[in-house]
Amino acid sequence: MSLFGLTVVLMLASLYMIFIYVPTEASMGIIQRIFYFHVPLAWLAFLAFFVVFLFSILYLVKRDSKFDRVASSSAEIGVVFTTLALIAGSLWAKPVWGVYWVWEPRLTATLILWTIYVAYLLVRSYVPNREQGARFGAVIGIVGFLDVPIVGLAILLWRTDHPSPVVFSGGLAPSMLATLLVCIAAFTALFFLLLQAKVSIRDAQFEVMRIQNRIKEIREDDGNG
Repeated sequence: MSLFGLTVVLMLASLYMIFIYVPTEASMGIIQRIFYFHVPLAWLAFLAFFVVFLFSILYLVKRDSKFDRVASSSAEIGVVFTTLALIAGSLWAKPVWGVYWVWEPRLTATLILWTIYVAYLLVRSYVPNREQGARFGAVIGIVGFLDVPIVGLAILLWRTDHPSPVVFSGGLAPSMLATLLVCIAAFTALFFLLLQAKVSIRDAQFEVMRIQNRIKEIREDDGNG
């Protein structure tokens, strides 16, 4: 099965499990179903920024632009997923906490993470020299990843309004855990599908630019000749 086919199957399965299979949570009611979107979105943000971290290191070591193309593509996807995770969390917080946003440790650290990688994209866009922008971006991508474990451990390191980590503590009913795991698998497959497509576009753009530069060099050589 292709990656696209696997993603479609997993997404359909996750939607069925979220809206039909899994029971409604007793205390929070139907709004709790956002949980099955919010957690996978946050997981994908972490995964995307880990890819940025890894391929940024590879780029600085190897100075091969293919690593930079993977890192920048993953950063764009990661910013989108972080934005969606923040939105989903806010929609979940309103009926539970009574407000869309509170400046508690995990939310604040997540907003900082989003800001770091938006800055990553802005630096790459506004630095006129492509290679210099890639180097600056790689440094931001590596340093910025330090905020990921802070986000993950915030509910353990500080007092917070966020729920305790029920996934690993056995606090979820079997049907809820199964639904969450299928959703995580579906969103992970979606991430790699999007990354594959984005990198393919970047590779095509790079090849077009390479051909254009080569044509320009040939014309300059002919003009000088």
